Amino acid sequence: MKLSNRSWVLGFLVPFAYLAMLCAAGIAAEPSLITLTSPKPNQVVQRVGFDLAATAQQKPEKAALGFADVAVRGTLPKGTERAAFEYRVVALKEATGRGTDWTKLEIRSTEATFDTTARVQAGGWYRFEIRGRMNDNVVALGAVEPIGVGEVFVVAGQSYATNCNDERFKVTDPLGRVVAFDSAKATWGVANDPQPAPDGSDGGSIWPPLGDAMLKEWGVPIGFANVGVGATSSMQWMPEGSLHPRLVQAGKTLGRFRAVLWQQGESDVISKTTGETYVANLKTIRETAAKAWGFEPPWLLAKSTHHPTVYNDPAGEGRIRGAIDELIKLPGFRAGPDTDTLTGENRGDAKSRRHFSGIGQRRAAEMWLIAIRREGFR
Repeated sequence: MKLSNRSWVLGFLVPFAYLAMLCAAGIAAEPSLITLTSPKPNQVVQRVGFDLAATAQQKPEKAALGFADVAVRGTLPKGTERAAFEYRVVALKEATGRGTDWTKLEIRSTEATFDTTARVQAGGWYRFEIRGRMNDNVVALGAVEPIGVGEVFVVAGQSYATNCNDERFKVTDPLGRVVAFDSAKATWGVANDPQPAPDGSDGGSIWPPLGDAMLKEWGVPIGFANVGVGATSSMQWMPEGSLHPRLVQAGKTLGRFRAVLWQQGESDVISKTTGETYVANLKTIRETAAKAWGFEPPWLLAKSTHHPTVYNDPAGEGRIRGAIDELIKLPGFRAGPDTDTLTGENRGDAKSRRHFSGIGQRRAAEMWLIAIRREGFR
């Protein structure tokens, strides 16, 4: 049984074997149940403080994988608000990283609901457990699995960023440690195609092979939050447009993430957007989102202007490509892959009007990996 299918929260479902194990260890029977709303099953939390150089040299035994202060929220059973609380992290089968022994957890509220943080080493999958103790008796328990600490990315843009390609990919990691955040449901799941993008597209994407490659290289779980919408121009992503609030909300829900992966441009070619306007639009989109998030993640900009089954406009493509060249000279922007160079066998069937063939999707994922690796994120 895959770990992704074993997700549970003790506030909703009590595994009798788990409680029996605790009772067998001398813990009082019938502890009350803590409902955890964060972290969520299959969630990946962004790490900090890791040694990318050691990882890049393929010396994971010497690499400091980092950690995260994971947001822990939930509801305490009545009468347990003044208990002494602890948490521990249990490394599940074949997990990278390491678990912890029981560690004091500072609960910042004496009310029923609570909001605190717990330090978790990078890696996964893990089971996160919390308990409350009064007079050496365990009076409350809660747990959630699986969770991980690794690398998280927001994906935004238009159809190249969503599910408008030929082949539906599945995550190849047997433990399902490449996941996607569904912003509509506020849930996490294994990032098999189609991705939970808000445009309802139902083909394949480039993100499962990219996630698999990053997992293999860095040894930590990978998460994507895809808010892309097909056929959208940069103007529609402006603060006054319909898409910006979803972008902002996704980032706020994640708390922290590594970067925004921006794959967009065709609609601005069609609408004859000038290079100057495109530069101004992207600056406004990034600056407004960063202000709302309270930090400034880099934006990696793909050159994604070519749509051979819809138009033939080298001049228009050149305007947007030139605008991206100008943007990556500015603070906050970095160079993503030039996926316009993927032509011929890399393109989808002309009748389907899909963007990439399966081969092209794999190659686009490889190009994204090179661009992300080049940044030397820490």
